[in-house]
Amino acid sequence: MGGIRNYLIVTASYWSFTLTDGALRMLVLLHFYTLGYTPFTLATLFLLYETAGIFANLGGGWLATRYGIPRMLQVGLMLQIGGLLLLSAMNPAWGPAFSVTWVVIAQGVSGVAKDITKTASKSAIKATSEGGAGQLFRWVAWFTGSKNAMKGFGFFAGGVLLQLVGFHPALWLMAGMLVLVLGGVVTSLPTTLGKAKASKSFGELFAKSRAVNLISAARIFLFGSRDVWFVVGLPVFLYANGWKYIEVAGFIAAWTIGYGLVQAIAPSVIRRSPDGLSREIPEARLWGTVLTAIPAVLAVLVQARIASNPALLVVVGLSVFGFVFAVISSLHSYLVLAYAGSKKAAEDVGFYYAANAAGRLTGILLSGALTQYGGLPACLWGSAAMLALCLLLTFALPGGERRHVAVPAAE
Repeated sequence: MGGIRNYLIVTASYWSFTLTDGALRMLVLLHFYTLGYTPFTLATLFLLYETAGIFANLGGGWLATRYGIPRMLQVGLMLQIGGLLLLSAMNPAWGPAFSVTWVVIAQGVSGVAKDITKTASKSAIKATSEGGAGQLFRWVAWFTGSKNAMKGFGFFAGGVLLQLVGFHPALWLMAGMLVLVLGGVVTSLPTTLGKAKASKSFGELFAKSRAVNLISAARIFLFGSRDVWFVVGLPVFLYANGWKYIEVAGFIAAWTIGYGLVQAIAPSVIRRSPDGLSREIPEARLWGTVLTAIPAVLAVLVQARIASNPALLVVVGLSVFGFVFAVISSLHSYLVLAYAGSKKAAEDVGFYYAANAAGRLTGILLSGALTQYGGLPACLWGSAAMLALCLLLTFALPGGERRHVAVPAAE
């Protein structure tokens, strides 16, 4: 019962954090777009957010192993509160250069907060599971799907808050909510949860197998392929086609919620094997091939201007992309621990999600640059190229050497 209790506390805490994280992304993007910021400048606002995430994942995994998961969860929540308050202190009278710098720093704080909290929370699933691999898989599926659904609600909440109460009051409201969550974590979780003997050196921390390195590299291109159109290209495209704040936020929210629901059922969609790899790797290659084709086809259709309502075409096409992407994302997240087999689960998760953060960073930068250069079609071609590289790495994955069957939560 103690494991279930701790799992529920961690899940509820991460839900609250994820809600503010999604809302913050939408608040910043829409608020500064209406102030006249270019697509590339919008992308730079998230530069430190994603860069910090790479190191926060690696360091967060090591720190959670050394000091315990609850302590790092508390640190992540406190950093998010600080980032929200820092951003709320921005003065509209400041010049553009200073304003951009201030937002980048505030987003950097939130980026560290997000990835420390994520690594700690996802590592807690393994630490609290008491019923073996079957229970672990069910807990992972629920945590993953509900987390991404909550982020979708956050996107929508960000658009609603911006339209109803404005930028600064929305930030204060979210900070106040997280203060209450932080109090619950401090008083409810055992301090020793997740503690283990941490790696003694950075060399040991990075000493991963060839298979883990390959799947982590594939993860970079997989998540870059999503964010290259998702972060800047799509919202700007929809807003330019006459959509309102709430409509833009509503679609992005619905896409993310649907993505989370598909992740939750992904195990029933993928053909499974007793050894954990012989069918799963061919499935990753098959789904990867389908996913690679989708943005390429959609880019051709958008550029050909054959649809009377291009926004509707994009919405339908990217919804199909979201279904396939959710399945392969879950499958990749399974494969990393199927290959890894390390007792230091937090460090393994941290290494893998450092690659995830690197992919998001690459995608965000390309999203701003490609949107400014060629609009959404250029972003879609960039997505297809990144997926082709991801697919090539998937074909290089070894089919044996399975040492562990635990499944991490998907992003």
